Amino acid sequence: MSGLRQFRALPAPEQRLLLLLMLLQPAISAALRLRGYRRTRHWLERRSQHPTPHSASATELAAAERVATLAGIAGRRGPMATSCLRQSLAVLWVLRRRGLQPELKFGVDRIGESADMHAWVELEGVRLAQPRMRHAAFQSAKSASTASTTSSSNS
Repeated sequence: MSGLRQFRALPAPEQRLLLLLMLLQPAISAALRLRGYRRTRHWLERRSQHPTPHSASATELAAAERVATLAGIAGRRGPMATSCLRQSLAVLWVLRRRGLQPELKFGVDRIGESADMHAWVELEGVRLAQPRMRHAAFQSAKSASTASTTSSSNS
């Protein structure tokens, strides 16, 4: 099935979300280049504050999984290909605006002498849209949660 047919087959709310993610990820990419990781993350967190954050219900967890899946599609098929960090920051922004409390995670998969870096989002301890991930999460001295972080990645 062609990309346009697949897009049209999505429910209208998912079409709007996919378009939002396709626009948001290049904006995040530009912000990372211009402002760096810390300032971009802080800006996204300020713009996504919800007056009443809450724990995710089972329905919200399933919806969050779908957001992460659509972010991956947007990152591959949008106006520019985006990395896992840019996709994860977009997911973080969307979920925080919904009042959820996602966590941005960083990990590495060591293969011999080289290392493959990866970023993803977890909600209620569940890795979103990461069915076969081999990366082991690591934490810096400060938490990589939505509150603050000292880690950075260009993956």
